Amino acid sequence: MRAAVITFPGSNCDRDMAVAIERVSGKAPQRVWHGDASLPDALDFIALPGGFSYGDYLRCGSMAANSPIMRAVAEAAGKGVPVLGVCNGFQVLTESGLLPGALMRNAGQTFICRTVKLKVENGHSIFTGRYDEGQIIDIPVAHHDGNYFADAETLDRLEGDGRVAFRYAESVNGSQRDIAGILNAGGNVLGMMPHPERAVDAAHGGTDGVALFESVFDSLSVV
Repeated sequence: MRAAVITFPGSNCDRDMAVAIERVSGKAPQRVWHGDASLPDALDFIALPGGFSYGDYLRCGSMAANSPIMRAVAEAAGKGVPVLGVCNGFQVLTESGLLPGALMRNAGQTFICRTVKLKVENGHSIFTGRYDEGQIIDIPVAHHDGNYFADAETLDRLEGDGRVAFRYAESVNGSQRDIAGILNAGGNVLGMMPHPERAVDAAHGGTDGVALFESVFDSLSVV
């Protein structure tokens, strides 16, 4: 299994993501710089980590979405390679057009940093296969701009197509329909605001994020 973690200027969860991937898969991912024009050959999984790329200037993720590496990420996603974007990575995916909608300022205008409860809405995707549909899990959040927004037609389409992967089980940031994570039409791109990579070690407070990575690696027949 060959995985890669993309690092942008201002990423601060790239090491966390790399550690989580290695912990679950047993293999360290390759680290890729945003300015690279191409990805390593034969990748099986790509992760865009959290942080504050380019200091969140303009709109969160908008500058990172125009990084050279994102053209290669989009091409890989188009070929079916699983792509996970967490927090700022989710923002980058929406800004690059790989996922619909936008992440806006939290309701209440406050930074939220705590563990929240998520409901697994779709238990059949390559990212959620090891969860039970309807299962409640505990995953940390740490964001100021995690309020998911899309027009009613897009929201209805996401719901109807089973592309809402996770939903907040409690009101957190004002996200429409309490959406915490969504899939692309092909089911191989997941964007989510909560941080599963911060929930892979019991010593750090919980392991509910492990199943997400195991699900991906199951789909690649490497676990």
